[in-house]
Amino acid sequence: MQIEQIEVINLRFTYPNEHGFWYGGGIATGRLTSLVLVHASGGQIGIGSVYSHPDLVRTIIEGHLRPLLLGRDPRDVEDLWHFMYRQTRWYGRKGAAMSAIGGIEMACWDLRGKALGKSVASLLGAERAAVPAYASGLLWNRDLDALGAEAQRHVANGFRRVKMRLGMSEAEDIAAVTAVRQAVGPDIGVIVDASMRYSLPVALRMARVLEKLNVFWYEEPFEPEDIDNFVALREQISVPIAAGENEFGVQGFRVRLRAGAVDIVQPDACRDGGIGETNRVGKLAQEFGASVATHTWSDAVALTANAHVIASLPNGLTVEVDQTGNPFINDLLVEPIVCLLYTSPSPRDS
Repeated sequence: MQIEQIEVINLRFTYPNEHGFWYGGGIATGRLTSLVLVHASGGQIGIGSVYSHPDLVRTIIEGHLRPLLLGRDPRDVEDLWHFMYRQTRWYGRKGAAMSAIGGIEMACWDLRGKALGKSVASLLGAERAAVPAYASGLLWNRDLDALGAEAQRHVANGFRRVKMRLGMSEAEDIAAVTAVRQAVGPDIGVIVDASMRYSLPVALRMARVLEKLNVFWYEEPFEPEDIDNFVALREQISVPIAAGENEFGVQGFRVRLRAGAVDIVQPDACRDGGIGETNRVGKLAQEFGASVATHTWSDAVALTANAHVIASLPNGLTVEVDQTGNPFINDLLVEPIVCLLYTSPSPRDS
């Protein structure tokens, strides 16, 4: 089997009137993602996914890496990954370069699995056929009744954990998380994402509220580079801290884990360097006693890849399922993803 062609397909969905929803960065006017197709001899096609700047993704993959990969065997996934990693060293260890490598590598895993008649999860050594999933939505909304109703809808759909976004103001955030907890009751896991908008004093005050409300984890109170504040916060609170959707590669997660900054790492195969790199991040996290909960906010190809990785990891905690009406999650696949939803121990106990 040889690689005959590699192409990037950039997708964009625009919300009606360019007004989708409020979030920490303002108003979402649309959604985007990039699919990577690796065409191999014999007519096989592997599919990967990249969540990064579309023009940069196309430039890196089609302009730089494609000519170097034509004629090579896509089943040699690990060798190809290290080859691409070395080729891009001079211009990228974070961001679009790592994500682009991962998109090609993901498609090659797909081809290897098809060639062997096995799932990627089984190739990674998975011993389980299903993984826990949580509903990711509950974006900024000052209507507390509507926020509570949305949380109840996710629970009615079978989810046992829901994630909400904070970062409006301290008072509004307290009211919002209290409303969601009251709406879903004590037995549903409530996850909060602080949208990187807190100072350390605010994060500490909010943590006391989150502890009382038995929040499942506390995500990204600070910008990802602010590791010192992550460490300072983690030393003073009991609610588990999660981060990593904006981190890239084992080298980036190693810094975070060595510092003692997180209880849960959140890699994403379509961002951090691919399926193999996400698996390596998970194994590294296990060495530090941390759990893995993959991030997914782009498309169903990435969600599927992340689920296969979580299935392969003993410390794989859960996968994120976007519930905001993302067509690249809901409508991209011929057969929709089926989520089997159940609870597991607290991340600091698992």
